[in-house]
Amino acid sequence: MNDACTTVIIQRYLDALPGDDQSEAVVRQVLERSAERLRLLCAKFLHKDYPRLSRPPVNLETDELLSGVVAGLLTSLQKTRPPTVRRFFALASQHMRWQLNDLARRLDERPAMFDLVDVDVAAPPTSTLSGLGVDARRILDAIEKLPEEEREVFDLVAIQGLTHGEAASIVSVSEKTVQRRLNRARLLLAEKLADLVPHTADDRSQDPMPRRKE
Repeated sequence: MNDACTTVIIQRYLDALPGDDQSEAVVRQVLERSAERLRLLCAKFLHKDYPRLSRPPVNLETDELLSGVVAGLLTSLQKTRPPTVRRFFALASQHMRWQLNDLARRLDERPAMFDLVDVDVAAPPTSTLSGLGVDARRILDAIEKLPEEEREVFDLVAIQGLTHGEAASIVSVSEKTVQRRLNRARLLLAEKLADLVPHTADDRSQDPMPRRKE
């Protein structure tokens, strides 16, 4: 079943969600239809942005994360009624971040000796988003506080690793709009996290925001 067909079917189930407590059967159908896409998102979050959690001592696997996300959504969807597929996956992504951030925080609070397991492994740059330090937590908090449209695009492109075209398809806007929102998100983050950007004596008198080469 292709993504377009899956999206249509999920939307039908979302539209069918009753406004009472008798919706568990429909909720389970929504989750069943979206399971493959949810698993893909879980894999991207875990292995791209939280790779440390997939290694000892946590050894988190994609299906374990998916199981926790589904359990959380079963509860949330009894009270929350996302009107669109886009909102549904935004809610799912939020649950993924909550669970991964919580695991990262717990790992960070374990005795330092557990970090010795990873001393011979060079962590990739994206691991700075794993919530394992004060600065990383500030970054995550700043991302969460971005305006909704900017946060959504930043989440899809910078965190989930989608292309501008894929993100544009999901949020139903043009690629230029995606690029504009992404640039806006980066500028807002740069303003909030300016003290985390290292400066040399030469560049302090110049533009404090390093310009990305397109």
